[in-house]
Amino acid sequence: MGAHDAFLLDAYSHTVSEVVDRLAPSVVAVRVDVDGRAAGNGSGFLFTPDGYLLTNAHVVHAGQRARPRNASTRLRVALGDGREMDARLVGDDPDTDLAVLRVDAGNTSLAPARLGHSSGLRRGQIAVAIGHPLGFEHTVTAGIVSALGRSMRASTGRQIPGVIQTDAALNPGNSGGPLADSNADVIGVNTAIIRGAQSMSFAVGIDIAKWVLPQLMQHGRVRRGHLGVAGGTAPLSARAVRAHGVAHTQAVRLQSVESGSPADRGGLRAGDWLIGIDGVAIDSVDRLHQTLDASRIGRACAVKLLRDDGAGRLQTLYVVVTPIERTAD
Repeated sequence: MGAHDAFLLDAYSHTVSEVVDRLAPSVVAVRVDVDGRAAGNGSGFLFTPDGYLLTNAHVVHAGQRARPRNASTRLRVALGDGREMDARLVGDDPDTDLAVLRVDAGNTSLAPARLGHSSGLRRGQIAVAIGHPLGFEHTVTAGIVSALGRSMRASTGRQIPGVIQTDAALNPGNSGGPLADSNADVIGVNTAIIRGAQSMSFAVGIDIAKWVLPQLMQHGRVRRGHLGVAGGTAPLSARAVRAHGVAHTQAVRLQSVESGSPADRGGLRAGDWLIGIDGVAIDSVDRLHQTLDASRIGRACAVKLLRDDGAGRLQTLYVVVTPIERTAD
């Protein structure tokens, strides 16, 4: 090894060690017990000095499908200093696989992690993960940001945007732990691995988490709009794109409209092509979900459609639809 290589290796090691020194006190282990038996475990990290912490929704709901209807669930958190305490679920959002817990440390001020930004990340920059994989406490792995702008499906079937791909090794139990940059700022929440694949791990971007956090702390959930339609992403014909000046080649083809729903009251029909809401281009079902945020609940929205006129020709229509708040699936 040349002197320059040795210098670079030492600088890399020093950077990772400093990240660990600054971030490790904020990282916690999360355990889920159901009727006194272990149902799952994961990681998390404090983001306020008074005990609020972030983890994955799938961690806090571990073993949910197999739980008896009246099962007693207990959340336990182990802090970096070795203390263990009960935690309370403040709120969760399965659509982004995020959850907020709170622990009561009395008058003790806890060590919160500093939340960074995921929007300015670059491929190749250092990424450090800390967590509790397979029961091994405060395990550190490091690598680089491999790719940006990925998307993945949550347990609800909805797409999580802004996902970070990294080659920092993750294992079961890392879920919910922080992914940090070289300044020890959290840039993502580790959430998934691809079993059988080498060096492919994923984290929900911290910018998504910072959008979700205030809503979970205020409402216990993320408020989203509901139209009452079922459909799928489908390609528009080149002729339709040209004739109607559509800027995208895909749209949402409605398969059904729920009776009495906002879409039904607004005049939407099965077979319509939904191509825009309030000037936002709707080129996929995922874009439709992202557009129907809390800001559109109870507000009249201009919906742009393409509809067959009965003679095999598409016509452009604008209708007004007022979304209602989506209830839990």
